[in-house]
Amino acid sequence: MSLKTLFQHEDKIITRMGKAFLSERVVYRGKDLHQDLQHMSWFELFIFGITGRQFNEAQMKVLNFMWISTSYPDKSIWPNNIAALAASSRSTPILALSSGLAVFEASIYAGKPLKVCIDTFYRADKWLQNNPNLNTFLKNEIKQHKIIYGYGRPLTSKDERIPHLIRFADEQGLGEGHFLKLALKIAKQMKQLKGLEMNVVAIYAALGADLGFSAKEFHLFMTPAAFAGMPPCYIEAKENPEGAFLPIRCDRIKYIGKPKRKWKIS
Repeated sequence: MSLKTLFQHEDKIITRMGKAFLSERVVYRGKDLHQDLQHMSWFELFIFGITGRQFNEAQMKVLNFMWISTSYPDKSIWPNNIAALAASSRSTPILALSSGLAVFEASIYAGKPLKVCIDTFYRADKWLQNNPNLNTFLKNEIKQHKIIYGYGRPLTSKDERIPHLIRFADEQGLGEGHFLKLALKIAKQMKQLKGLEMNVVAIYAALGADLGFSAKEFHLFMTPAAFAGMPPCYIEAKENPEGAFLPIRCDRIKYIGKPKRKWKIS
C-alpha cells in the first residue's frame, strides 16, 4: 500500500456500503434502513448486505433451506462441540457461540470448501466453453490440488442432506439450474475417477452459482450456515453440571513427558 493511499484514508472512512447519521437516518447500501428496508426479514437483509441484490420468494426459500439443512444440534460436531464445551465451563452465550462459529472456518469442511467449490464450478464451466472433455479438467484439478471439494466425505460416503436439498430446489422451480446440472455431471465423473460420492458442499455451491453468487459472496453467505445448531447444544451443556461435557480421566491420557505428578485424593 502506498503512502498516497494511506493519506487518502487518513481521518476519514470512505464507504459505499452505509453510514449511520445518528439522530437522523441510517443508509444501508444506498437504502434507508428504517424506511426502504423495514419489511425485509433479517435473513433478506443479510443477503442484501452481501450481494446488493434482492431475491424472489422461491430463491429465498432455497437459500434459507441451505442453512436449515446443515444446522445439526449434535454436540459431537466440531463447532457445536466447542460451543458445548464453553457452556460446560460456564462461558457466556456470545463467547461460546462465536467460538463455535470461528471453527466453522475450516480447511476440510465448511468455509474453505464452500468457497473453493463454487470457484471450481465457475472454472470448470469456463473450461467447457472451449474444451469438451470435463474429465481432463478434473484430472488436472486432482493433480494440482489432490482434491476436488464437494466430492468425498470423511466419515461416510453418503450425504443425507443431498436428496432433501435437490427435492426442495425442484419444488421451488430451481432444480434445473446450469451449475446444478454441472455438479451432478462432475459427480458421475468423480465416481469413476476416484470412487467418491458427492457431498452437500457441491449442491450448496451449485445452487449459489445458479443464483449468481461470486465465490467471495457465497463464502460470506454460508459463514453462519450451521449456527442454528449451536444454541441447543449450548443450552443442554449449560443445564448439565459444570465440567460434565466429555470429561476425561487422567489415567486415560497417554503421557510421555517428565514423571507424572502424584495427586492426593481427598
